[in-house]
Amino acid sequence: MLFKRPAQVSWLVVCLGNPGDEYENTRHNVGFAVADELGERGHFPIQRLRHRALTQAADIGGERVLVMKPVTYMNLSGEAVGDAARFYKIPADHVLVVSDDVSLPVGKLRLRRGGSAGGHNGLKNIIQHLGTDQFPRIKVGVGEKPHPDYDMARWVLGKFQGEDRKTMDKAVERAADAVECVLRDGMDKAMNRFNQNS
Repeated sequence: MLFKRPAQVSWLVVCLGNPGDEYENTRHNVGFAVADELGERGHFPIQRLRHRALTQAADIGGERVLVMKPVTYMNLSGEAVGDAARFYKIPADHVLVVSDDVSLPVGKLRLRRGGSAGGHNGLKNIIQHLGTDQFPRIKVGVGEKPHPDYDMARWVLGKFQGEDRKTMDKAVERAADAVECVLRDGMDKAMNRFNQNS
């Protein structure tokens, strides 16, 4: 199937998670929550199925972007990202990825220009499909698993409870602010602002 290419799309904003109601509000789906927050702010639904993702082209921070929620399941996120990046001819440094991070405290944000996947299978697959680890990312802390023997899959697919839920609601809003800041002011200003104060 051929899609009309909106030539003005200059960024991909890729928000990671797993499709399906059973994954809603889990630690691994923080990226999807950020996408939904951006959609609510901009009054655009992210529901067009293209490039193996739910997508919507929108203006954010003065840039025309394609917001993506890959429906490939987390471990194959790169299939959606690589396909869209090729289609829109978007370089890796304009692919902004929002993901969860188990090595950061709950609600803490960490912006990076690039780097390793840090054990995150979604990021690992994106690196594989883009052929580089040099793409910007916003990592949202979901906290470490309670003890070393705790199953990692069970942890990231678990849901936030109590105070953590309130903390994450605020973190999702701040992560959406960070997306807007990266697009409007650039990565340096966004890193200075959000890496210090989150």
